Amino acid sequence: MVNYKSIITIESGKRGGKPCIRGMRITVGDVLGWLASGMSISEILEEYEELTEIDIYAVLSYAADKENKTFQLAV
Repeated sequence: MVNYKSIITIESGKRGGKPCIRGMRITVGDVLGWLASGMSISEILEEYEELTEIDIYAVLSYAADKENKTFQLAV
């Protein structure tokens, strides 16, 4: 699993405080939405040249970590 902590950033004045990639305006939710809509990693990287494959895997790691923490709190 990629260590997302140096890639995923949260700034209160940017995109409403949503988690973003490396301080850009692209959010974790944006990338997850693209993946969920069927875009491949290579398609995302072609469309958004500022992103890297590591960024995409950081998004997935972040989402998995948050999901695991939410599940643990609910049990």
